[in-house]
Amino acid sequence: MDSALKIVTCFKQAAADTGAPYPGDESVRNVIGLGLTEAMKILFPSLDQTAKDAVVSRYREHFLYLDQTPMEFFPDVETGLVELVDQGYTLAVATGKARRGLDRIFERTHVGRLFSASRCADESRSKPHPQMLFDILKETGHDKDAAIMVGDTEYDLQMANEAGLVSLAVSYGVHERQRLLNHKPLACLDSFQSVCCWLT
Repeated sequence: MDSALKIVTCFKQAAADTGAPYPGDESVRNVIGLGLTEAMKILFPSLDQTAKDAVVSRYREHFLYLDQTPMEFFPDVETGLVELVDQGYTLAVATGKARRGLDRIFERTHVGRLFSASRCADESRSKPHPQMLFDILKETGHDKDAAIMVGDTEYDLQMANEAGLVSLAVSYGVHERQRLLNHKPLACLDSFQSVCCWLT
């Protein structure tokens, strides 16, 4: 999903609400993909834990309830996911979002039924640590040699490398192409339709 603008907007508002020094839009975009704990260490290194907790609380309030910035699927994602399942692929999600946030997205978009497993940053180690992928492989019964990570941030690709999985990068998300290519994905593709074609 195209969630970058919503994440930036919610961090900006959370900083304003709590009086924390806002680090800038690009700094926020840089940490997209990480769990909130890891993101806060990078974005607000000078804040004590109480202040960081306040920012996190306000961020969650804005993201889940207050902010109305739309998050839409990138083109061809919904139809592409259905096609992949129909062709026998097992789909899973490894995300920096909290479980509550992912469940709300599944409920709103009705795509949760397409995924056999999911892991969130508040129930496993955050990217780029590979624990989420290990958990997913165990739950789905797949070997790492039969799996591929598709990601739009360098943290996705680092996680795949750490887990011993191959990866595909997509250029239409958060991090720029060269930053993704530095982590040696099998390819860097420009649309989800291209991902589906590559896989099939």
